[in-house]
Amino acid sequence: MSKTIVSVRNLSKRFGGVVAVDRISFDLCRGSTVGLLGGNGAGKTTTLGMLLGLLLPSSGEIRIFGENMIQHRHRALPWMNFSSPYVDLPHRLTVRENLIIYSHLYGLKGIKSRITQLASDFDLTEFLDRPAGKLSAGQKTRAALAKALLNEPRLLLLDEPTASMDPDTADVIRGYLENYQRETNATILLASHNMSEVERLCSDVLVMRKGGLVDRGSPSNLIARFGRQTLEQVFLDIARDRDKSMDTA
Repeated sequence: MSKTIVSVRNLSKRFGGVVAVDRISFDLCRGSTVGLLGGNGAGKTTTLGMLLGLLLPSSGEIRIFGENMIQHRHRALPWMNFSSPYVDLPHRLTVRENLIIYSHLYGLKGIKSRITQLASDFDLTEFLDRPAGKLSAGQKTRAALAKALLNEPRLLLLDEPTASMDPDTADVIRGYLENYQRETNATILLASHNMSEVERLCSDVLVMRKGGLVDRGSPSNLIARFGRQTLEQVFLDIARDRDKSMDTA
């Protein structure tokens, strides 16, 4: 039986009078790759921030690896990591310096060999001694992914993991993530606007709209229930608040 790695119950976050996340509940099981979908402002980034302990919930509960993330997040964080193209590494430090510093923060051993391996995996070797601020957008995304994989996390939270990458590089990165999940049995929560990426990588999908969790299912299940041909069409229906029972002819 699959073990629950993440358990979220009635989670809400308010910023003043704005409800960013509204009483959502879900579980993530070990070894699953789950998509987190929703338009801009749906609450995805706020949800990821609360899972990471960067934001305190207004109400509700988060348990990761059985630990209450409000009271004991320090017990779970060593087994987690996060990547986003919208969170920059320090610009003046080189890629190598960034990875070395994060490696020490994570308490890693064999730092040199780990960085060498990840640089090869993410095609960063020739950029290791370039300041992070001088990288292209796609290179920054790959460097952020390398940082997120340093500690071989059991729970990996990804925000747009192939943003700004060309199709060939994006395909290689998706293959890497598939292999990583298969070899380590890690749990991955993937927020993305790339529906073909979600269809390829994710066995399950959580769909958010206006802060709420409005649907859940496998990509194929959602496509069938909405009477559509692609997950992108399903996404548009949900974003535009169309009833999945409506005639789609």
